[in-house]
Amino acid sequence: MQDVVLLVGNPNAGKSTLFNRLARGHARVGNWHGVTVDALEKRVKLGERAVTFVDLPGVYRAEGRSMEEKFSCAYIASHPRAAVIFVAECAFAPRVLTLLEDFTRGGRRCMLVLTKHRRFVREGGKLDRAALQSKLKIPVLFAEEDVKKAVQTLLDSPAFEVSVSDMGGTFSPARAELSPVDRFITHPLAGLCFFVALLLFAFYMTFGSSMPGDLMKGAVEALFTDVLGGLAESIASPVVRSFVADGLLKSLGGVLCFLPQIALLHLFLILLEESGLMSRLAFLTDGLFKQLGLSGRAVFSLVMGFGCTAAAVTTTRGLDDPRMQRRVILCLPYISCSAKLPVYLVLAASFFREPFFAAIILYMVGVCLAVIAALFLRGETAPLILELAPLQLPQPFFVAKSLLFQIKQFIIKVATVILAFFIATWLLSSFDVTFALVPVEQSMLAAICGKLSFLFAPVGMNDWRITYAALSGLIAKENVAGAISMFYGTFPYSAASAFSFAIFILACSPCVSAIAATAHEVGKGRALLYAAAQTGSALLLCYLVYFCLTFGAFTLFALPVLAAALLLVHEKVHRKDDHHPQSIHRRHLRTGVDVPTRALKEEGRESERREGGGGLHIETVG
Repeated sequence: MQDVVLLVGNPNAGKSTLFNRLARGHARVGNWHGVTVDALEKRVKLGERAVTFVDLPGVYRAEGRSMEEKFSCAYIASHPRAAVIFVAECAFAPRVLTLLEDFTRGGRRCMLVLTKHRRFVREGGKLDRAALQSKLKIPVLFAEEDVKKAVQTLLDSPAFEVSVSDMGGTFSPARAELSPVDRFITHPLAGLCFFVALLLFAFYMTFGSSMPGDLMKGAVEALFTDVLGGLAESIASPVVRSFVADGLLKSLGGVLCFLPQIALLHLFLILLEESGLMSRLAFLTDGLFKQLGLSGRAVFSLVMGFGCTAAAVTTTRGLDDPRMQRRVILCLPYISCSAKLPVYLVLAASFFREPFFAAIILYMVGVCLAVIAALFLRGETAPLILELAPLQLPQPFFVAKSLLFQIKQFIIKVATVILAFFIATWLLSSFDVTFALVPVEQSMLAAICGKLSFLFAPVGMNDWRITYAALSGLIAKENVAGAISMFYGTFPYSAASAFSFAIFILACSPCVSAIAATAHEVGKGRALLYAAAQTGSALLLCYLVYFCLTFGAFTLFALPVLAAALLLVHEKVHRKDDHHPQSIHRRHLRTGVDVPTRALKEEGRESERREGGGGLHIETVG
């Protein structure tokens, strides 16, 4: 019979790091809550036996509150014979003892692994491992020890029911207080200014003229156009030369030249996660997000959306209830992912000399659309339970590993799905139905897409190639930039047309990967309905923007006025059904430091005080 070992513990305790070590896995790790939202399984050989390690989402209590907690509790209950490794941060060891007691009722093979011991000791904490092991009567190890060897012993041990009375004499908490840096970052005004400045710096380094992103992009472009393009022109066969020069180099070069800028954007997100700033951003924005009918925990998914919409949709399982999850999923397509970046920069040449400003404007438009969507979908918010991960300098090894993984994923995507798509595009755009080499206007692709050219005629582009580029973005947004580079080289239409088309790409349905992730979370029917509604509304928005730009800048005021009018109508329709419980403000911190929290007075909820351990724990209930 195959052995199964479950890794269980609070969020951000180090379960995924231990899983990677034990199972030689590649689970995503991060210094923030909710990185793991599904069961990650990996089967390995330990000696003569096959062992399946399972990394589960973090839990605080056995009954579960959020969707990810309920998922973990159900998974543990459905595997009663599995051994369990309880993973706990040293600073919060007392809190995990309750989980130990709850999850071992009826008997379990279990052990306790304590992480982040060096930091705990450095901050003044003390933990007597031998005394704790004697009290619990189960193996207790520090993560730095040989856990793999202990697992082999665990699998041969009998099931045991842990009984926790107290930790008397085994634990002394570390000094935990809000540092001056934390006080600055979590200040409503100073913190907001800090994060805005950080965001602008990241964008300037990525898109600014003569900045690293721009210089590396130019180097890759030169490689494809000057070096590889020159070699392709020497190919004797016209068919092969067309395939290499027009099919591969123009399309793939038009996408791969943006790899440095995409890598810089991912680097910024990784540093934000690993440094502990992500949880502070969630805490800082919780009040604003509550006004939008969301929770501060939604910031994790929304910020992840700047990297990959599909991955961000998956993280929404860490939210508190399915209704909020659906609201966040509907907002995510308006957050510009890294795949839209090549499209923006290809189009920006038509209406901006400086791509930095073009990128800023388009990203801001996307955020504004997400806010409007959240306001229309506004509903009740669930309590926010948040732990501020410790501020730390990101470890170079983990940053490099995460960045290389993202680069590898992008290259694999370009070398498989996008390459296959561009080969098919070249084939259909170079030959007619008799497979004779013809000009693109006489090709099979022109005949197929010509009937859809009316879609973008209202924005000054009655061209089947534009329609094809837009539709190709439903498969992968990088296809749009590649198709424009293949067919045109440089975007040939007006700035108004380019900006309107960029708005369509920004607001339309995400790629098939994101739609598949949405279907996994909310069902196929809802996912397809969301995709159709977003694409239809994006086309209407594209027409509206072009109308405003064409008939004078003053008509741009029609957009916010129209949005405000729609919001007022929506508010009046729903006002009679709204119930806004009176809020009070309480200040509570398990460590004794005052930070703002919120509680519902009418429902009589109280922020839960969790005992034991140093560190910072915040709960806001609103």
